[in-house]
Parts: sequence; structure tokens; C-alpha cells
Amino acid sequence: MLFFLDSAKLDEIDYAISHWRIDGITTNPRHLMNAGMTMEELIEKIKPIVEGTQISVSLEIDPHLNDPKIMVEQAKRLASLSENFVVKIPATEQGFVALEKLSTDGVKVNITLVFNILQALQAARLGAYYISLFVGWKEERGDFEKDFIATVVKAVKNYGFKSKILIAAVRNLRHFEEAALAGADIITAGFDVYKKGFEDPYVRIGLELFSDSWRKLYT
Repeated sequence: MLFFLDSAKLDEIDYAISHWRIDGITTNPRHLMNAGMTMEELIEKIKPIVEGTQISVSLEIDPHLNDPKIMVEQAKRLASLSENFVVKIPATEQGFVALEKLSTDGVKVNITLVFNILQALQAARLGAYYISLFVGWKEERGDFEKDFIATVVKAVKNYGFKSKILIAAVRNLRHFEEAALAGADIITAGFDVYKKGFEDPYVRIGLELFSDSWRKLYT
């Protein structure tokens, strides 16, 4: 499984690459707003960080767009800026039309905002590079499907589609567990989710006990 960071904050990205050896980065307009950057500013700053590496960066097209032709034009402009860039297209009817054209032309597309199996299968059929399943948003609104991740992963892999399943909107370690057990290819999570996972409170308890024993041994 690959670990991606879901963020547009450069300090978080730098830290995740150097400390966690993160495999990729996913961004969206809300992350850009939280980072206080436009898409153009992010591209200018992130290109030198990832070029020459295998780190992919998912960049989202303007969410206002609803014309597949214009969606394709903007996606191609973004993709042409770096081999590391993957373009995020929404899982709408118009988005799928754009996806088919882009995948035919060799552009890597991350179909985002996938909430059901029909969207996932259509994305796979039309050649999506990544399929981003959003899990946290549904649960936060009381729409919990126990086997959602496993069902979608199994369905896509049943037919030998090449698309990679990317688990997004991750809120906790249970989502990591479900994604890993289901055989998902990638998981993307925010900086704080990783931090809390790596700095498990039980580790601190154990270190305090061991430190106390060590101190008694050597004093």
C-alpha cells in the first residue's frame, strides 16, 4: 500500500516526505484555501520538490467546470506542467466524458468524489489512473456502509481493471485497517491523522515505564 498526504501546506509536505517517505500528495480547493495559496502558486512551489522523484501530486481542475471539452483543456494544461502531476476530475456524468478523452490521450486522471460502486466501476471502465473513494464524508453524515471499501476494491479487481483504488477522506486508523485488509492500493490522509497514528499514546506509556526501569538500573 502507498501512503499519500492529503494537504497543500508546504511545511506538512516537506515534513511528510523527509520523515515519513510519503509516496504522493493529494490536494483540493479547500486545501489550497487552508494553505493560503492559489493553484498557480502551489504548482510553482511544489514542482521543485517532487521533480526527479516518483512522488505523484493530484491537482484538481476548477470545480465550477461542467463542460467536458473545457474540463479536458484545463486538465491537459495541468498535466503538461510536470510528469508528477495527476489531474483530479469529479465523478459526474460530464467528468466521465472528460475522463474517457483524457485517458485515451494518455493523461493520468484521478477520479475524485466517488461515493458508490457505479461511479467506481465507470471510472475503471474508462481508464482512470486513480479512483478516490471518499469514506469519511459519508460516515460524518450518518451514512455508514460496513463493507464499502472491500466491496468496491473487490468489484474493480474482479475484472482486471488497471485503475488504482485510493481511499480518501480518511479520518482515523480504522480506515487504514479497512483499506489494508481490503487490498486498496493507496490511502491518503491528513497530516494530523498520520501524526496521531505514529505517536500512539500507548507508546508514550511504554516509554515512561521503560525509562523508569532504565533509570533505576543505572543509578
